[in-house]
Amino acid sequence: MTRTYRFFLPLLFCLAAPALAGAQTRWEIVPDSTAIVWNVREGDSHRDHIEMSGLKISAVLRYGVEADGSFRLDRSIVWPMLRTVPNNTHGSLMRRFGWDIPRMITVNEALLQQERVRRIVLDGTMTVESDWTAAKGTLSLTRILFPSVDAAAFCEKYILKNTGKNPLYVEIPRARSVIRTEPAKGVEGSYELVAEICGDTALMLAPQAEVAFEAFFSGRKPAEQALALSADAEYAKRRALVAEWQRNLVLETPDPVIDAMFAFAKIRAAESIYDTKGGLMHGPGGERYYAAIWANDQAEYINPFFPFLGYEKGDRSALCSFEHFARYMNPDYRPIPSSIVAEGDSFWNGAGDRGDAAMIAYGAARYALARGDAAEAARVWPLVEWCLEYCRRQLTGDGVVASDADELEGRFPAGDANLCTSSLYYDALLSASMLGRELHKPAGQLAAYKREAAALRKNIDRHFGGMVEGFDTYRYYTGNDLLRAWICIPLTVGIDERKEATIEALFSPKLWTDNGLLTQSGDKTFWDRSTLYALRGVYASGATEKATDYLSYYSRARLLGDHVPYAIEAWPEGAQRHLSAESGLYCRILTEGVFGIRPTGLRSFTMTPRLPAAWNHMNLRNVRAFGSAFDIEVRRAAKGLDVSVTQGGKILVRKTIRAGQSLGVKLK
Repeated sequence: MTRTYRFFLPLLFCLAAPALAGAQTRWEIVPDSTAIVWNVREGDSHRDHIEMSGLKISAVLRYGVEADGSFRLDRSIVWPMLRTVPNNTHGSLMRRFGWDIPRMITVNEALLQQERVRRIVLDGTMTVESDWTAAKGTLSLTRILFPSVDAAAFCEKYILKNTGKNPLYVEIPRARSVIRTEPAKGVEGSYELVAEICGDTALMLAPQAEVAFEAFFSGRKPAEQALALSADAEYAKRRALVAEWQRNLVLETPDPVIDAMFAFAKIRAAESIYDTKGGLMHGPGGERYYAAIWANDQAEYINPFFPFLGYEKGDRSALCSFEHFARYMNPDYRPIPSSIVAEGDSFWNGAGDRGDAAMIAYGAARYALARGDAAEAARVWPLVEWCLEYCRRQLTGDGVVASDADELEGRFPAGDANLCTSSLYYDALLSASMLGRELHKPAGQLAAYKREAAALRKNIDRHFGGMVEGFDTYRYYTGNDLLRAWICIPLTVGIDERKEATIEALFSPKLWTDNGLLTQSGDKTFWDRSTLYALRGVYASGATEKATDYLSYYSRARLLGDHVPYAIEAWPEGAQRHLSAESGLYCRILTEGVFGIRPTGLRSFTMTPRLPAAWNHMNLRNVRAFGSAFDIEVRRAAKGLDVSVTQGGKILVRKTIRAGQSLGVKLK
């Protein structure tokens, strides 16, 4: 029978004004590895959840250690391509499995007893090590849990070791449970879900000897063949994929927590891609959002990051998403849907125009520049061009962009025109002028984009600028008299006229509480994406020390606290799900905020490094953007910063610059 556990997630921040207090930690970084470990102490009871994904499956593991030291696991498995009726945003087949597999083993003809978990390790997989008592002996058990890279299966390997002095008679069952879903509830009829233990073993286990077995939770369509899997082979593929992500875009700083959080963020950002009939689709996850794309999560948040990581499937998923949105371009300039769902077969636009065209233009232009592929950029250009024209047609009498809502879809008021949409449109105009130059578009058209951006910047300040709760910052919309987290957006696109007051407002008790940035002053709701954008913007505006204090604290809480190891979506909505694109936003704090990388061409970028006072160096190794691979090194010098860019083992640029100075780089 499937067990359902209730998980209490404590609030993750503890802030002591005016300085940040030390974050409470449960986990530790494993030295010389990309892993964290929870060394479980006597009576150390706690529960948490984590999401892991592959091309055909996702799993949310609700796990924990009980007061008696035993491990508890509830697997929520999602099959994004087993579509259910109605075939909408949430039409992915999901089931929970609560099999307690160790309790199905017998030793000396009795059940295992008195489990004591020693440690749990996260490194792109989950490893649980525990000790057991058996009749006339002791054993250790190692569980290794992970999704298949490319099969519709969640995989588990178990290693049982005799740690005592006497031989033990061990029986491991072969078990198979099959669910055939009701045909009327599936788009392609009945689906077969199989949970199986591949044991069928009885042996005398000598002292210090081991025996291994495996378990799988899989699903298939009526016409598909049953899977024949090896846990060792699947594990090797998962380890190889994680290693690939960790070889590229390597962050090196004197802060091991930020380095490790960045490494983990790459995993979550890149793993949540699904091999749908409509092509590779990056999905947010969270047991709700699969085989579908959004103008914010994919186009705006994650796609501009993928070229830097150099993950081929990430780049393909980005291009696929833009081509899906491009299907909805029309000569009447009706809004593009907010989301393309059901493997590309349908769409969702339930909140009306959320400023989606601005999100798409912003992300598509930045992606195309950073990708550095002229042919691909030419495929993306018509979408950028259409979205910019759509936004131009939505300009109000005050010269800002009108929209029905913003990406929070009515959860909080956004008026008829909001600060976020206009800021994204501003950045998109600038990126388009650079991208169009690379594609040899008419000079007059590109000059018009620059003029429109300059005018829009002034209009943003006139329309949105003003006093809010004592800070001379931005009203999020006309009539807004409460501070909003999204006042950080202008900082991320280089609009810095009100940066001092905006930064002061962001980190004031009005917005920054023990949960990070509140969505709105006086409320209790927070969305990590706001905090992630704010940290990037504060770095970009030059407040390096303040940003570093908060980044260090945030990273420690998310990576090593009570809910680990990734950025989360929101609270109280969604119970702090590990949505994927937020991890991409975390990485962009470093690439765009700390290193200040801004694409300017298919082979060029500017960088404005922000080296914190406590750091004497920072590096980005094997950056894969702009059709190349290169390293960036920043060192503290006697009179500023010594910056070097190395490509192909040769120093391409080396220059000493003052703090806050920008440096142009053109790659070969």
